[in-house]
Amino acid sequence: MNVLPTKIDGLVIVETSKNIDNRGEFFRAFCQSELATVIGDRRIVQINISKTLAIGAVRGMHFQRPPHAEMKLIRCIKGKIWDVAVDLRADSPTFKQWHAEELSVATAKMIVIPEGCAHGFQVLEKDSELLYLHTAPYSPESEGGIQHNDPTINVQWPLEITEISDRDRQHPIFGPDFQGILL
Repeated sequence: MNVLPTKIDGLVIVETSKNIDNRGEFFRAFCQSELATVIGDRRIVQINISKTLAIGAVRGMHFQRPPHAEMKLIRCIKGKIWDVAVDLRADSPTFKQWHAEELSVATAKMIVIPEGCAHGFQVLEKDSELLYLHTAPYSPESEGGIQHNDPTINVQWPLEITEISDRDRQHPIFGPDFQGILL
């Protein structure tokens, strides 16, 4: 596994080597020892899978507030998506900045999103599926979100948005009054 930093502190891309032969391919989706510099003493406590049917559909932008803030390790296990993380940490030099990465089965990349960042994605191939590894269990009272089209953040989605849930439409606009997340 090759860990590549991004401009956002703690947000990394993990390139994974595949073993390919006439039977198909094999790769490690997670390795505690190889990712120790990234995840430190955190433990994976929850694993989720999402399936999104329509090209252009957006899920997000979601996060959990302390004390249930979580690191997410995300892989696309079917199809292709455009994955986005937004830094919401008030004390971060990249506060309000975003990073996007195309994830697919073909590339076998994983994105690691640190605590204090919102996460969302847009589907680029129908029936795309994601595997999420979380370092904190889901906590409804700590759940938060921002609008996928918040003008303060200005995420440049690659496709026209074809679907978004009512819940995600109702996330607040980031706006000038948002002071960020304190971890």
